[in-house]
Amino acid sequence: MKAEPLLAELNRLRKDLDEDPSDIEWLTLHHAFCFISYKMGEFQKYVQEASERGEFDAYEREDNN
Repeated sequence: MKAEPLLAELNRLRKDLDEDPSDIEWLTLHHAFCFISYKMGEFQKYVQEASERGEFDAYEREDNN
């Protein structure tokens, strides 16, 4: 699993909302996206470790069908 599809999905969720700095859902997604983007190397390492533990197996099986 690569970090990029996860980050892209987070960005899609963020873009699905109206940009509203008073909305906690938008603020959460926006700042999580910004932080993870800034720490992309660390996030990829985390994703790799999670992948090695099998945490994406169900998604990857579904994706390959």
